[in-house]
Amino acid sequence: MSTHVMRRRLDTAAMKQRVLIVEDEFLIALDLADTIETMGLTVSGFASSRDHALSLAPLADIALVDVNLSDGATGPSIGRDLSQRFGVTVIFMTANPEQLKGDTGRTLGVLSKPVMPHVVEQSMGYAIASRLGGLAAVPRELRIFAATGG
Repeated sequence: MSTHVMRRRLDTAAMKQRVLIVEDEFLIALDLADTIETMGLTVSGFASSRDHALSLAPLADIALVDVNLSDGATGPSIGRDLSQRFGVTVIFMTANPEQLKGDTGRTLGVLSKPVMPHVVEQSMGYAIASRLGGLAAVPRELRIFAATGG
């Protein structure tokens, strides 16, 4: 019985996670939002630049961050700030994962674009479990960063 109670609490806590989408391509952002909302999670906002992403940071628990945005290759620094200053769990999404060879701070990992919806779902499940101290399998497509950064 206690197993079911614990599972319900984790599920309830998981469903309260708010997701920030940092992506400058409108159709990709909408597709991500649809996948996230289908999972029962809340999209807390959309941002396409550094300033906008940081202004929405207090509303987010998890962020999907593109590396190249409308204001340049600001994704890595946005991800570091979101994770270090605001405690947001960050997953990068990019067609060029080699751009993340430097310090990524305490960000979780990177997905190579294009990303299929089931991969987004699995990655969000892993991010939520990681955030809440639960267990989840790492999706094959998600490259996890070392605890000290990329």
